Amino acid sequence: MDKSKSSHPYELKDITLPSNAVWHKSTVCPAERAASMGQTPRCIWLTGLSGSGKSTVANALDATLHANGFNSFLLDGDNVRHGLNKDLGMTESDRAENIRRVGEVAKLMVESGLIVICAFISPYKRDRQMVRSMFKPGEFVEVYLDTPLSVCEKRDPKGLYKKARAGVIKQFTGVSDPYEQPESAELILNTTDITVTQSVEAILKVL
Repeated sequence: MDKSKSSHPYELKDITLPSNAVWHKSTVCPAERAASMGQTPRCIWLTGLSGSGKSTVANALDATLHANGFNSFLLDGDNVRHGLNKDLGMTESDRAENIRRVGEVAKLMVESGLIVICAFISPYKRDRQMVRSMFKPGEFVEVYLDTPLSVCEKRDPKGLYKKARAGVIKQFTGVSDPYEQPESAELILNTTDITVTQSVEAILKVL
């Protein structure tokens, strides 16, 4: 075998791209990065209706991990739309692209050794499955906040349900757009019955 070829840093991936991009191999592998941090990287994906508690639980989880010496990062649905995905609307195709981009970013963060927490409504099964397929077995942890629509609408922390019911906001999940419940989530939580602290503890147990 030609050693010069086996050590070549470039690799042609079996994927169709609209560019001539060639994959450049990194000298430091993801396992080495994780070992340097002393933790097991994960993508913790919180999904559920608006008002189900995703951002609140995700933020509390991030704070808990940080307080205990873990290296984590939170990707929040609304925050990401202020930068990376500010060019996307709320159509079905835009939602799909929104989740695809976030999944790719989360994958890079996991490969860097981080524990990444993603809080996104992500209403469609195919989009969540697409993100799951980006990760190795065990790296992706789906947490479904199965909080009833009636409870989410009563909370309405951002006043979005009121606007959706009035027709001001179109294509709103749970009102005019569907939410497809996960069928194989690693964890299901109903924030009507448990506190934020209990939710965080439940997530930590499945990591």
